[in-house]
Amino acid sequence: MEKRKRRSFSAAYKTEVVDLVRASGKRIGAVAKDLGLTETAVRAWVRQAAVDGGGGPAGALTTAERDELTQLRRRVKTLEMERDRHVDEPLAADRPHADD
Repeated sequence: MEKRKRRSFSAAYKTEVVDLVRASGKRIGAVAKDLGLTETAVRAWVRQAAVDGGGGPAGALTTAERDELTQLRRRVKTLEMERDRHVDEPLAADRPHADD
């Protein structure tokens, strides 16, 4: 079986699909099939919409919290790389002076 190419969808499209699932009364699998989407993707969108709306399991991150976490992890990685690059550089006080 050939793998599908990974597609990306806008937040607005995901919201429309979630609204369709909720309004239609159809099962998630049926809506996904009708739209040519994977059931797994649609189920994840519905679950994330529930979390964003204040539902979902305890400790689940909202979309905004996930975005913030991603940005913070990127920032930490950048700072760690900068720190590691400067670890090998001698401090200004340890450098030889031109007048020595």
